[in-house]
Amino acid sequence: MSHLSERAWGYLLAAPAFVLLGFVALAPIGAAVWLSLYRRMPVFGIDEFIGAANYVQLWSDDRFWAACRVTLYFTTLSITAELVLGFGMALLLDRLTSQPGRSSQWGQVMILLPWAVPTVVSAQIWLWLYQPDYGLLNYLLLQVGLINAPIDWLADPDWAIHAAVVMDVWKTTPFAALLLLAGLKALPQDLYAAAKVDGAGPWERFRRITLPLLMPIIVIVLVFRTMDAVRVFDAVFVLTGGGPGNTTETLSIYAYKTLFQTLQFGYGSALATAMFIIVAGLTALYLFLLRRHFEDGV
Repeated sequence: MSHLSERAWGYLLAAPAFVLLGFVALAPIGAAVWLSLYRRMPVFGIDEFIGAANYVQLWSDDRFWAACRVTLYFTTLSITAELVLGFGMALLLDRLTSQPGRSSQWGQVMILLPWAVPTVVSAQIWLWLYQPDYGLLNYLLLQVGLINAPIDWLADPDWAIHAAVVMDVWKTTPFAALLLLAGLKALPQDLYAAAKVDGAGPWERFRRITLPLLMPIIVIVLVFRTMDAVRVFDAVFVLTGGGPGNTTETLSIYAYKTLFQTLQFGYGSALATAMFIIVAGLTALYLFLLRRHFEDGV
């Protein structure tokens, strides 16, 4: 069988998956883009093609730019914390799994448990924890003397977005840890043995072996978590609903309110398309940096 025929067979066998992907992912995206070219408000019987007018309006929409800032701020804080904490958890799990026993199994379960809890349930749990009068967080802080009076975490514009970040980090850090753990398990141990023989300490081995070899996994974590963080909806919506005063209103919440509360389907689709473009741009940036990393390494 020639190389060309093998490639042809590969395309043929992969064709059903590409067709399914087109129906599941690309078709809804295309429909949203097409709808964003219309001014469609069924409650008023309005349905007219306006081209790029929604995007022109988007450019001058202060609320859209405020939602962008909130979304990117939330994404930056949550992803940074999840990557750092996830790395620590992955190293801990790697150490535990190298010593089989009941304690190591329970350690893995406890670390991965928050990821198994549905996001809405997690948000409701943290909503109770943040409750100003009877919440556990205020109670503990008052007991140790860190605060003198209860704080309404979700009603304070300075605290609300950070409270949502803490909840998101607690929920999704195990996901990053799980991917990084898989990468750690795949690293060649002979490199570490050779580095020890050469006198490299733990920090040198981490900086020169672990971190470079895990870079593809780190990029995968960044891509997946960026997509989730940019389109965050349920966690923030349950905690604050976008308030107070729209200070925690993310792009997805703004798009939801536009689409389903004011029934501006065209403009809401433009918001959703803009959110997709932001995610695609950030993903392309990650892949570009990964490519540069390998080129510099070569």
